[in-house]
Amino acid sequence: MAYLLSVTVLWAFSFSLIGVYLAGQVDPYFAVLTRITLALLLFSPLLLRHRFAARLVWPVMAFGAVQLGVMYLFYYQSFLLLTVAEVLVFTIFTPLYITLLHDVLARRFNPQFFVAALIAVLAAALMRYQSVSAHYWTGFAVVQGANICFALGQVGYKRLMARHPGIKQHQLFGWFYAGAVLVALPAWLLLGSAEYPTTTVHWAVLLWLGLIASGLGYYGWNKGATQVSSGMLAVMNNALIPAGLLVNVIIWQRDTDLVRLSIGCAMIGFSIWLCRRPARQGG
Repeated sequence: MAYLLSVTVLWAFSFSLIGVYLAGQVDPYFAVLTRITLALLLFSPLLLRHRFAARLVWPVMAFGAVQLGVMYLFYYQSFLLLTVAEVLVFTIFTPLYITLLHDVLARRFNPQFFVAALIAVLAAALMRYQSVSAHYWTGFAVVQGANICFALGQVGYKRLMARHPGIKQHQLFGWFYAGAVLVALPAWLLLGSAEYPTTTVHWAVLLWLGLIASGLGYYGWNKGATQVSSGMLAVMNNALIPAGLLVNVIIWQRDTDLVRLSIGCAMIGFSIWLCRRPARQGG
């Protein structure tokens, strides 16, 4: 749980940094490729030093390609179809996908975790909801593609590590970023534009996002995912929302409805309480 809480705080600042210093100024595909490449470089000494069997390496690469690479392709495409507010509204369904995917793969259904995830979705909707445009179904589908990819990576990695409990994850995790680079590089070559960083601030933010938010962040998040139940993992995906809003309010003094934020935080807190113990069938 400590890993998920720490990364939640870390990513809360990342959202604001992207919105304030990169969005509309640096090509998003270049930014994604830079972040993932820096994360890969951070873990590359461990990749060169430690060898693992292909049965471990290939799945981890696949999860990285899906959870980071393909997810970002869907995510950035959604901004061409929707307003920022609509994209934010439609990202709240990830907890439901996590609980449903985990239960389908485990061939069981845990109603407690499903209810907790549903409460987290409702809490996120309360905090983020704004009216949507009349023509948004295509955009909605694209965002759900991003949500499903993010959920698939988390659930897949969690189940893989459950089968190999003795693995030192930090030695293996670089392959996660290697898989993501295999998606991000051709995406940038095909879809990117010539909007490169032009200031020291741009490069500093990219370095921080690549080495800290992506490099340490995704490792910490996925490692944390292996230490909690599927229900807790689902709920924590939407705990990022109040954290991100609080950062915007405190640091950048953006307007937000504090009553809705408080109620939403309380609902997510209740969801976490519901998931306080792993399911007896296996989390």
